[in-house]
Amino acid sequence: MEMENQLGQDALKQRKIARSSDVRGAYYRDTTAIIHSSPFRRLKHKTQVFFAPSNDHICTRMEHCLHVASIASTICRGLDLDTELAWAIGMGHDLGHTPFGHTGEKILSSFMQEDGFPPFEHEVNSLRVVDFLCEHGKGLNLTYAVRDGIVCHNGESLVQNLRPTFAIKDLDSITSRKHLIPSSYEAAVVRFSDAIAYIGRDFEDASRLNIVKKTQLPGIVQEKLGTTNAKIIDTLVNDVIDHSNAERGIGFSDDIYPAIQAMIAFNYEYIYKSPMLEGYERYFTRLLRLIIDYLKMLMSTYGFDEKGYASEKNMLSMGFFHHLEDMKESYEKHDGSLDRLIYDYVAGMSDTFCLDCANEILKPEHLNDSIEHSLTGKWFDAR
Repeated sequence: MEMENQLGQDALKQRKIARSSDVRGAYYRDTTAIIHSSPFRRLKHKTQVFFAPSNDHICTRMEHCLHVASIASTICRGLDLDTELAWAIGMGHDLGHTPFGHTGEKILSSFMQEDGFPPFEHEVNSLRVVDFLCEHGKGLNLTYAVRDGIVCHNGESLVQNLRPTFAIKDLDSITSRKHLIPSSYEAAVVRFSDAIAYIGRDFEDASRLNIVKKTQLPGIVQEKLGTTNAKIIDTLVNDVIDHSNAERGIGFSDDIYPAIQAMIAFNYEYIYKSPMLEGYERYFTRLLRLIIDYLKMLMSTYGFDEKGYASEKNMLSMGFFHHLEDMKESYEKHDGSLDRLIYDYVAGMSDTFCLDCANEILKPEHLNDSIEHSLTGKWFDAR
């Protein structure tokens, strides 16, 4: 039975603001918009699992998106689905992720709930980024199919099979990823590709950092999936291609699925709950709290007074002021208030920018200028 989306192309390619077509086609055009966006650029300095900015061989969030897009387009090629749609969703699926990976997401979510916001979910925030936060509040004006795939990509919620709804959702009303099912086969493929991309790569990175060893993998994983990221991806990609169809949707075989469950359980026990990542949480909680409290102080103290922000004499303060000034009208129109602006701003930060911000708050460089002026003075008590 041929796998074909039951939604028409007009519905899948619908944009909030109509655009004339060009040589790229609708979905490749979405990919180019994503690549040129500022949130995508920042992914190169965002943690995937391990915070390791000085190690070129540890996976970053940008690399993960490239892996997901590549895996999804390969599966779609094997199933005769739209590879360009899969690539666009894969490239954009994590644009709303926080700094410091899922640890940062957990921390930011707890802070937001303390302030009365719903829990932070990067899938929903990724849709917020492409629909609103990009381009100074204008969004990227992506197609419905790509937007739906982004908000429904939840690769952490693993299932054996998933059949699309083939229904148009009101994406603007979505507040949680729970129970979301994609509208297209390609979006379902991306959801599986997200899991395929991270289970082997997270293990590979953990092995590189001597957190785990290949010999520790459960026997069923070694036998059915392999012990290298390349072998695991090859096994799972071919399994999805061979066992997906119109009746059962996108999915894994009965033979392979238990091994995937075993590997994910192993990763959680020995990697995601490792002392190293627990140490991250304590440190990054303090770091993000420092930045958020500082930005709250700036807004409550200075409001829209540029001179006040300038008096702080740091780039974070002035950069935040210009962002506040640029986005004020957009927030009032879209959200009705500026209440969430600080959390959106922090969620968009890269790991390295967060660290630089903390340095600016705690060790302001302008104090060095005052010290330099004192060089001609007396450095010792005068007698």
